[in-house]
Amino acid sequence: MKYYIVAGEASGDLHASNLMKALKARDPEADFRCWGGDLMQAEGGDLVKHYKEMSFMGFWEVFVHLNAILRNIRICETDILLYEPDVLILVDYPGFNLRIAEFAKSNHIKVCYYISPQIWAWKKGRIKKIKRDVDEMMVILPFEEKFYAEQGMKVNYVGHPLLDAVSKDLHDSDEVKQFRSQHGFDDREIIALLPGSRKQEITALLPQMLKMVALFPQYQFAVSVVSWQPKSLYEKYIKDTPVKMVEGSAYPLLANAKAAIVTSGTATLETAMIGTPEVVCYAGNELSYLIAKQLIHGINYISLVNLIMDKKVVTELIQHDYNTQHLQEELVAITEDEANVARIKDEYRQLYALLGDGSASAKAAEVVINLAKR
Repeated sequence: MKYYIVAGEASGDLHASNLMKALKARDPEADFRCWGGDLMQAEGGDLVKHYKEMSFMGFWEVFVHLNAILRNIRICETDILLYEPDVLILVDYPGFNLRIAEFAKSNHIKVCYYISPQIWAWKKGRIKKIKRDVDEMMVILPFEEKFYAEQGMKVNYVGHPLLDAVSKDLHDSDEVKQFRSQHGFDDREIIALLPGSRKQEITALLPQMLKMVALFPQYQFAVSVVSWQPKSLYEKYIKDTPVKMVEGSAYPLLANAKAAIVTSGTATLETAMIGTPEVVCYAGNELSYLIAKQLIHGINYISLVNLIMDKKVVTELIQHDYNTQHLQEELVAITEDEANVARIKDEYRQLYALLGDGSASAKAAEVVINLAKR
């Protein structure tokens, strides 16, 4: 069968690639055309456009790039019609994908949505479009199934796909064991810095993270860098520091780190699953922040860790709270306060138990294939 998949960011690329792997196991004739990234391409997807060309976050940023976004939507719509898929699979990325879902439905193309938009946090009105345009919704957070049921829509809870990506045996792998020697680390503990994958996140968040280097000389610091961003983007901030740049998967870095400073997003949950104490941060355009603050109601957290647990497990430093003093205080709390570190790790274990049984990709593949055959 023919599958057209649209993912617009790094986490979507990861989860879509694992879904593709599960689909191939069930459908040896599977053919994929996709918008996504390197991981989807490695699984055999015919890549139309890389997400690095379409990943914009924040109201102001979307407004500035609106023409490019609309142009991409038109390109995607035309390409879907030419490809004639048996099913369209949309992965998160709601601003773009809900437009594509509407177009596909009007052209009698079956639509699966994998990883629900966070309509429980804001834009709850989108439920009408989802009911109208999406044939099968697959949700990954334990409370989302109940939320949709209350809105009169039956969905498929498949568990969190990160359980398919983060191995329980990660700490025992050769990649983790050889990490320090391969990257030239000394015997000091490591602090991992994860400034996000978008240029706007890196420029907004990395400089503040790097201020911790001089304040904590007893540790060595490493920045997780993404391959699709130019090294010069990181080097202009890191050049006068002893900080190392680590490219590729952040998992070995996190598994070797005593603590981490992590930009809000999927990485916060990955860090928790690996068991590394973290402080979560986010700062962006002031206008975008003010608009979001007015629109988001009914939630008290932004990190997936705290949202899923429905309590403060890790500290979140957002916008004006993301400053040198607060970051220094919280880094002390997750490196030197043994009772706090023990609490965090215990709650990480509880979080892990809430995420499902580790077969999200397989369950999602079954939903997709059943829809395609229906």
